[in-house]
Amino acid sequence: MSIQQSKSIFALALFFFGLTGNLLAQPSEKLVSRDQYIEMWKDEAIKQMVEHNIPASITLAQGILESANGNSELAKYANNHFGIKCHNWTGEKMYKDDDHKDDCFRKYQTAHESFNDHSAFLSGRDRYAFLFDYEITDYKAWAKGLKKAGYATNPKYPTLLIDLIEKHNLAQYDQLHDVATSKKPEINAAENTSKPVTVVVTSLMVNTHTVNVSANKVKFVIVKEGDTFYKIAKEFEIGLWQLYKYNDLANDDILKIGDVIYLQPKKGKSKTETHVVKKGDTMRNISQQYGVKLKKLYKFNELQFGTNLVPGETIKLK
Repeated sequence: MSIQQSKSIFALALFFFGLTGNLLAQPSEKLVSRDQYIEMWKDEAIKQMVEHNIPASITLAQGILESANGNSELAKYANNHFGIKCHNWTGEKMYKDDDHKDDCFRKYQTAHESFNDHSAFLSGRDRYAFLFDYEITDYKAWAKGLKKAGYATNPKYPTLLIDLIEKHNLAQYDQLHDVATSKKPEINAAENTSKPVTVVVTSLMVNTHTVNVSANKVKFVIVKEGDTFYKIAKEFEIGLWQLYKYNDLANDDILKIGDVIYLQPKKGKSKTETHVVKKGDTMRNISQQYGVKLKKLYKFNELQFGTNLVPGETIKLK
């Protein structure tokens, strides 16, 4: 083997080692845990229970099982949390091997639509009608009834649902049915009773925020007591990864009351020219204050990531 051939082989080996190293260095996608999934969707399950008389425990257990805690391809790319197939569906579709090759599944714009359609699917078909004769708290009868009605082909489907409900105490949410449905506002007989009545269950529903717009025209909310990344992501129907990315956060960071959380990407520069550093300022704090991407601030100021700032120095914002 010639020296030139040896050099070529060596160079090729370095290329492949470098490529492999880069691939291995890529961060893996963070999976949603089962506890996180329950926290994200329990309020929606309760809402569906109030509106459609389907036990919240059943909705949650089916969502967990059918979507692999929201991590399945159908959940991520079609917002389909219940594995519902097309069945004369006129909306968008996703094709995936299941019972047959390229089975047709329903695709939704948001996961909330999936929960709504799941309720409509069960309440609008004759073969599931007998389920609604069961008590709202009888999750075992519902689990067995779903298998009997043909929702799933797996003979262990009822056992899987029941195990999930009991392991994670999902039946506690079924107990809220009577509390929720009793909270209807009183109507004066003299008032026009043709107006629709809205059931308000403040303590059971997702926390709501006022959406603000920064001077840099980026939408944000202010963190309130009880907030989590998952609640905010659910409320505004965006991915957890988006919240982390938009706000230059790691998945182990903790929210504090009063924090600014952006709901869309920050801008590449600010309308304001500069910022004078105050005690306690960090580059990320400044990035959040002006709605400017953190990496841009470092670039404008030719600083290394993690550089400590000195009070009184000037930081360029554009």
